[in-house]
Amino acid sequence: MATTFEQMRANVGKLLRGIDRYNPENLSTLERYVDTQARENTYDLEANLAVLKLYQFNPAYFQTTVTAQILLKALTNLPHTDFTLCKCMIDQTHQEERPIRQILYLGNLLETCHFQSFWASLEENRDLIDGITGFEDSVRKYTQVKVWMNKYGWTENEDGQIFIHSQEECVKPKNIVEKIDFESVSSIMATSQ
Repeated sequence: MATTFEQMRANVGKLLRGIDRYNPENLSTLERYVDTQARENTYDLEANLAVLKLYQFNPAYFQTTVTAQILLKALTNLPHTDFTLCKCMIDQTHQEERPIRQILYLGNLLETCHFQSFWASLEENRDLIDGITGFEDSVRKYTQVKVWMNKYGWTENEDGQIFIHSQEECVKPKNIVEKIDFESVSSIMATSQ
């Protein structure tokens, strides 16, 4: 099955080059690819953004379920900004539709580190993540990092690197005692003159 996905990824890669990227006839292939990503726990931001762009250009082709899958897959890639990119490409009227509105709410809870509210809300809306393999595990990894960051005052820069500020508290002094005899130092002192 991995080879089928790799073949599909290669075919989609060809579709995304040049002007074919905006050909609405390719939309059904791209939508199947989004569904494959959800089922096989893979992720391709470029293809997903192409689908959302085609929906912008061709509003009559808009598919709420595909858009919901794209948003949920973007949530699995937090703390990267994929979710915000995808959200900005969805028309305001479509953002008000039931599953999309709920996913945007879940995304907001995650991005603002309201993890208990996120898990409670997700439990009430389990149907949203049906068919999204690995969703909970990916989100759990993100929340664990954020909990540690908040607990210990760690910060993340724009490159995704996490900085630990309180290293001073972990530093343990060590006394180093060296015994040097005069004969070993006298040769060094004689050459320095």
